[in-house]
Amino acid sequence: MRTNTRPGGRIGDKVFLTALTIFGLSVVAIAVLMAYTLGRDSVEPIQRFGFFGFLTGIRWDPVSGNFGAWPFVLGTLITSVAALALSFLPALGLAILSAEYAPKWLATGIDYIVDLLAAIPSVVLGIWGILVLAPTLRDNVYRPIYSWALENAPGQVAWLGNPTGYGLVTATLILALMIVPYTTALARDAIRLVPGEQREAAWGLGATRWEVLRMAVLPYARGGIAAGAVLSFGRALGETMAVAMLIGNSSRLPLTLFGPASSMPSVIVNEFREAVDALHLSSLLAIGFYLFIISLVVNLGAAWIQRRLVPGNAGV
Repeated sequence: MRTNTRPGGRIGDKVFLTALTIFGLSVVAIAVLMAYTLGRDSVEPIQRFGFFGFLTGIRWDPVSGNFGAWPFVLGTLITSVAALALSFLPALGLAILSAEYAPKWLATGIDYIVDLLAAIPSVVLGIWGILVLAPTLRDNVYRPIYSWALENAPGQVAWLGNPTGYGLVTATLILALMIVPYTTALARDAIRLVPGEQREAAWGLGATRWEVLRMAVLPYARGGIAAGAVLSFGRALGETMAVAMLIGNSSRLPLTLFGPASSMPSVIVNEFREAVDALHLSSLLAIGFYLFIISLVVNLGAAWIQRRLVPGNAGV
């Protein structure tokens, strides 16, 4: 096979490679610059309260100058983990339906709807949550449960919290709805990328349609499915507007089911414009720094899981 040895071709290859290298390194440089800026501006609260002291502190009081991020870290973890747990199986089922079972016209419609849901701005979903979801849950779920507990189990009322409709459960439900499209799309693409030979081999052995899916398709696509779930979890960690509009925004520990809570992104967006004290502003930036680290770890974990679960890479 002849190779292109013309001087112009070699120069073009070098220019193209240089441009790709610059673009790739610029992304890394931006991420490093973001981490440096957040870390630099977070020095004051970390020095005053300690790296882990600020992270695990339970009191957030700008008036007295006491800042602890644990209520927001815990609220972020609870809502994100619960949202992923609620959304994973429905999203996986929808992906399987679209990729394996649905006729082409129905699969195309499902794909369009999933992509449309992923494109809806979070503030629009937050408005829908305020106007529809929160009142519906308050009147038909929270208050009946609270009234029943008040009459039959008064000792359990304390952990239910005030059923206003704005709180931990409502924010978790809207968050689960938001990450379903991402999990579905990534799982669907992973299933569709399974080679046809995998299915044909299972069919040739006399497997049923369910057995083909269970023994040939899902094991091969598990890396993409797992990575999609972890990336959706990272998306949930950083969600801001919809959660801020529905979580109730309380700086206390989220110890009640229906009561208000707060997350790391929501406290930043709610208090950033009001932070006139230098320590208060620096503490909000420190929360952003911790959130950046958590998101980075989650994304690296998704890449590791995908590489680990790909067939043939189990030992990598």
